Amino acid sequence: MTDFAALLQPDKSQPARTLHVVHPDDWADWLAHQPPRVRAIAAANRLTGKPGNAAILPGDNAEDWSALLVCNEAESSPWRIASRARALPEGTYRLAAGDPGAAALGWLLAQHRFTRYRTPEGDTGARVLLTSNPAAIADAVRLAEATARVRDLVDTPAADLGPAEIEAAVGDLAKAHGATVTTTHGDALVKGYPMIHAVGKAAAKGREPRLVELEWGPADAPRVAIVGKGVVFDSGGLDIKPAASMKLMKKDMGGAAHALALAGLVMANHLKVRLHLVIPTVENAIAGNAFRPGDVLRSRKGLTVENTNTDAEGRLILGDALAKAGESAPELILDFATLTGAARVALGPDLPATFVNDDALAADLVAAGTAVHDPLWRMPLWDGYDEMLKSDIADMVNAPEGGMAGAVTAALFLRRFVPEGALWAHFDTFAWRPAARPGRPKGGDAYGLRAAWELLRRRYG
Repeated sequence: MTDFAALLQPDKSQPARTLHVVHPDDWADWLAHQPPRVRAIAAANRLTGKPGNAAILPGDNAEDWSALLVCNEAESSPWRIASRARALPEGTYRLAAGDPGAAALGWLLAQHRFTRYRTPEGDTGARVLLTSNPAAIADAVRLAEATARVRDLVDTPAADLGPAEIEAAVGDLAKAHGATVTTTHGDALVKGYPMIHAVGKAAAKGREPRLVELEWGPADAPRVAIVGKGVVFDSGGLDIKPAASMKLMKKDMGGAAHALALAGLVMANHLKVRLHLVIPTVENAIAGNAFRPGDVLRSRKGLTVENTNTDAEGRLILGDALAKAGESAPELILDFATLTGAARVALGPDLPATFVNDDALAADLVAAGTAVHDPLWRMPLWDGYDEMLKSDIADMVNAPEGGMAGAVTAALFLRRFVPEGALWAHFDTFAWRPAARPGRPKGGDAYGLRAAWELLRRRYG
């Protein structure tokens, strides 16, 4: 992974290039107070003070140059100066005014690339940013590492990231923080986690389904469970997806990636909680023993589920995982899943559809997301749609007919496996950025991670 700590350093008055960040409203006044050579460069580059205008500004000597960015983003935005972190020459930089603050995160993430399968590029130099607040460096680096972990896991093709590799990633995290890991594997799932087994049993040898659990923290601390959907590849099963829909299904373990990253933040920051990370991980494959439309599945909780769509498998494995998480009486459960296309139709890629069973918790989550520029959008757990889950032969179906309110009915399905009295939030996240933006390349990405972390930090930090 990128050495983020090397890219954000304390300002000890060492030599550095100056980065001027000017708001469009201040452009005319700023330019008027610049020497003629700077005004000439602005004119030559046709800079008008529009957001995104940028240039290299000459100094008194040939080597004495600085950089300019016109930006209308708030100072609290992590992406305020991210565009410059890749565009400027390698070297060391400090802001002309103020401290980078939250913008340091975008500076770090802009220099991270998923290079596992790429021929090394020529430009490998680092752009170092100086900060007058050394105490903030560790937080920025941890957030960058957590976000990069999500990106790298999601970007890795399914051929190189199966259930065993998800288990190994949990093991690595546990080793780094002194946590314990328990795995229930393959046919051992039949008795305790029958829906996880049903979904993953058709996978090839070596890619058997499993439930991976991590425990960390004092036994007497408030229990917090983090659950992540880990479908390493989703063919759709016997209700097979068309090719266009299958193309990005390596990202269907994005929920597990978010859960792993969030658990890492909890442990690295020593939150006063008893952490329980629960990741059901499977490949939804096709073989003679694949689960079928019409099968009735028993769940860990005892509820029976008529499988009406093998491509609605994520909620099945999460059902067993949520039931397990609930058995330890957590006061808070957070789950992440790339669960429904309906959420993306409604909200697009940037806004995780967020379902919460408590109004105060929902308000705290939305406020946390707003504070760290990681927006969430609350969706309703509409009781009136519960009847859509009725089955003629079982306790419930996994996928109602008609497709109406698909994100809502999926969340209502999950709610049936959440214990009474536990606070619960479900993030139906996309985990993929379809188009690049400064600091955020096209590909796997974290949505809702920083919002959830901010909530946990405020509650247990």
